[in-house]
Amino acid sequence: MEEEPPWKKLKLSLERPYKDDNGEPLPELLDITPDGQHIYRPREDPTSVVGTRLRRIFAERGHDFFEAYKGSRSLPAPQAPSATAPDENAVDSEKPSESSHTMTPEELYKMRMSLLPQLYIAFGEMCQARDLLTLLLSSSLPSQPSSLPPAPLAATTVDKPSPILSVRAFDAQLTIGGKDKALRAAADLFKDAAEKIEDSRVAGERYWMDALKIRRGNWGLIPAPLPLGSATGKGADKTSKDFLISYGLEESPVLFRRRAIGRMASTDDGIATNALEFPLRQKTRLRVSVARTLLDGTRRTCHSHLTKPDDTSLDGALRAAQAEVVEQEIFSSLIKEASGLPTASAEVSERLIIIDAAQSTELRFELVDADAATQIPSGLEDPVCDLIYSTLHVLLLRAHTVSKRQRLSKTSISRTTAVQLTAQPPPLLQPIIDILQYQEFWERIGDEINRVATALRDAGVSARVHYDPVADSGEVLVASLEHEKTNPLGGEVLLRIDDRHTIRFTTSSPSTLTAHLPQATLPVASISQLTQLLVDEISSRLLHRICDIGTDRCEKVNGTWFVDLLSGRCVGRWEGCVL
Repeated sequence: MEEEPPWKKLKLSLERPYKDDNGEPLPELLDITPDGQHIYRPREDPTSVVGTRLRRIFAERGHDFFEAYKGSRSLPAPQAPSATAPDENAVDSEKPSESSHTMTPEELYKMRMSLLPQLYIAFGEMCQARDLLTLLLSSSLPSQPSSLPPAPLAATTVDKPSPILSVRAFDAQLTIGGKDKALRAAADLFKDAAEKIEDSRVAGERYWMDALKIRRGNWGLIPAPLPLGSATGKGADKTSKDFLISYGLEESPVLFRRRAIGRMASTDDGIATNALEFPLRQKTRLRVSVARTLLDGTRRTCHSHLTKPDDTSLDGALRAAQAEVVEQEIFSSLIKEASGLPTASAEVSERLIIIDAAQSTELRFELVDADAATQIPSGLEDPVCDLIYSTLHVLLLRAHTVSKRQRLSKTSISRTTAVQLTAQPPPLLQPIIDILQYQEFWERIGDEINRVATALRDAGVSARVHYDPVADSGEVLVASLEHEKTNPLGGEVLLRIDDRHTIRFTTSSPSTLTAHLPQATLPVASISQLTQLLVDEISSRLLHRICDIGTDRCEKVNGTWFVDLLSGRCVGRWEGCVL
């Protein structure tokens, strides 16, 4: 048989412990003072306890208590049943007969507690009756002698027993604790209210100080609309109680002017995080990307550099929000123009525009999140993208200037003339496409002319090339952007052969090439035509050079050298010889 585990052999006694581990009796705790002192029930002598209980027996149940149990005390005789009430006896016979017994102390105490309230009530009624009787006797029969004995009614004052000290102390502790908690709660409430009032005062002062800073920075302040539910009838106060900040451009469309509205934060939380709030801010930036396909087939993509604005100050936050709205307006204008480009194809989506600007050049305009816009890998930045990004802002301002000029001109001329003069604003996208196509066009021309110059050097003929893609200065280019119609870019190429002959070409954006020859000025329409023109001109220059050398060498024999334009040969004659 397996032995039971130890935990099954463990037995706990249900009797209340009355001794500790040392065999000493456990004292009974009665109360704990506020100082932390424990009050225990004092130990009682068993002999005195027995004596007290015996005295209570004789005091509460009489001196003949023990004789009653022996049968010496006579019990009242039972009454004979009455013949006139047979029904009542029948009913009483059905009830079980109660055996007479002596009440226990618990029952006596219970009876005492139930009778004391009734005795108090009876005492009060007797006092009222006594006072009433005294009043009636003194008012109705003052002259008749009283037949009542002196002091017919006597009163006895009975006080309510005082509560136990420990209970009274406990009740006092509860009362004091409750009052202390209530006072602390009230103090915290007043403290919080005072802090909120102080914060509101500081917030109000900071609110108007920030408003003055914004106005000093030349930002637009407009009256805020009335709150919902305000009275708008006749005689109502329609004065605006607040203002809004308008940071959009003046000639922007209504959609973007409504989006470019901010307000001052009027709560403590708003001041702690940011003093300005922009309800309609989308937090998107415009990123320009240019993808090129190199001769070896590799694809290289570069992006414009976007810096993270410093929005910790009021002016910085407004400038950052304004930059986002302006770039969104630029992107909206680019979407409108992308569908009607005459020299390029485009793909348009909600936040991306892809344009095949040139043969191996792809242009992208993308709205990206402001947080991710500045995270560009190193080595993927290109000045061309930054130039396009900055030029778009200049072109947008030019479009706004033209729109403002047209709007102001309508107020001084007739309506018919104004309708005739109304035209579309200057484009934003077409000048950018022309610049990229012009760059690609110059690269192809340069490659062809460099190939010819290298061949001449290999043949022993000196050749020098001078490139000037943009002939105008920077001031002239910037000034041209102020006009309604953008002037095309122009440049020139000079090819000098043998330090004597010069071939001059002029270019114009996007892809116009003109050859300036001594005998004529010819437009060049293709690369093959340019190649043929270079071959013909270089051949002619070389033949004339050979004629000059032959004339110098055959001067003593009276030789003659000339160029046969029909056959493309150099012919030399002297003393009957022809070469």
